[in-house]
Amino acid sequence: MTMTRETKELTTVDARRELTKLPEKLGANPATVAVTRRGKPVLAIMTWEDYQAILETLEILSDDKAVEQLHRSLKEVKEGKQIPWQEAKARLGA
Repeated sequence: MTMTRETKELTTVDARRELTKLPEKLGANPATVAVTRRGKPVLAIMTWEDYQAILETLEILSDDKAVEQLHRSLKEVKEGKQIPWQEAKARLGA
């Protein structure tokens, strides 16, 4: 699953003026705001949820065993080796 978010740009002057409105705007239309100075991005503003997702992803990617398991799982899905949900629940006694 890929998370795709729109990226909006604001100059530092506009970001300063819009800062108190950004939580509501990003809550209604999730996006990343690139704050620019002289046309170059210097800051990123995003929802806390997106920030937490990035941290979680970085944590997983820094765990070699987790990445290895992820690659094995993706390979099994490509090979059609996944188990139907009901069968997995039954095997686990859930």
